[in-house]
Amino acid sequence: MITEDKRIRIIAGHYGSGKTEFAVNYAVALSKLKKKVALADLDVVNVYFRSRERKQELEDLGIEVISSSLIQNNCDIPAISARVVAVVHDPSIDYVVDLGGNDVGVLALARLSPYLTPENSDFFMIVNTKRPDTSDVEGILKQKESLEKAAGMAITGFVLNTNLIHETTAENIIKGNKILQEASKISKIPIRYTSYVKEEVDINQKEVTGELFAMKYYMREEWY
Repeated sequence: MITEDKRIRIIAGHYGSGKTEFAVNYAVALSKLKKKVALADLDVVNVYFRSRERKQELEDLGIEVISSSLIQNNCDIPAISARVVAVVHDPSIDYVVDLGGNDVGVLALARLSPYLTPENSDFFMIVNTKRPDTSDVEGILKQKESLEKAAGMAITGFVLNTNLIHETTAENIIKGNKILQEASKISKIPIRYTSYVKEEVDINQKEVTGELFAMKYYMREEWY
């Protein structure tokens, strides 16, 4: 369960993995448990799907959104707010950090890394096996290694987010699970969650390894 994860959750993944969608849904799920939640958007790579562009909606749900120190949400100068670090030191806040879409994006974690430990943080890698770079075991492990090298910390869990957006089927996810199972076996990194959109996919917990995590679309309304 999400309440059993470490207080600080770092969310990373390759471009197209759906990591921002997962990060936002994860933060919302925590807020529904009456948790005090902050979501830091450190994605300085992908200018199209960023959690800070849903800032008002998330704040209405009681989630603090932290991103650029600039007021405009359409500015791409990566000026990271000091609040990004301050929340790390506040044990009353459950912290979700949305990183950039590749190893370059993960470099934004440098502001936080001196304060992150195995005791206070999890580092989740989002995997979409329908994306070319993570469609097989070799690609997943290569991406894992590049993220770990850039971040200077070890991945603690995989999140299976196999999807074709509105064309996703349970079969897609089950096949993706088999691929990620092999990567998990080799790397000894557990599959923590399997995400899906409940309104579009009917899937049973017995069919996948990671705990099922139901999501809704927050970041893709322009794709409808």
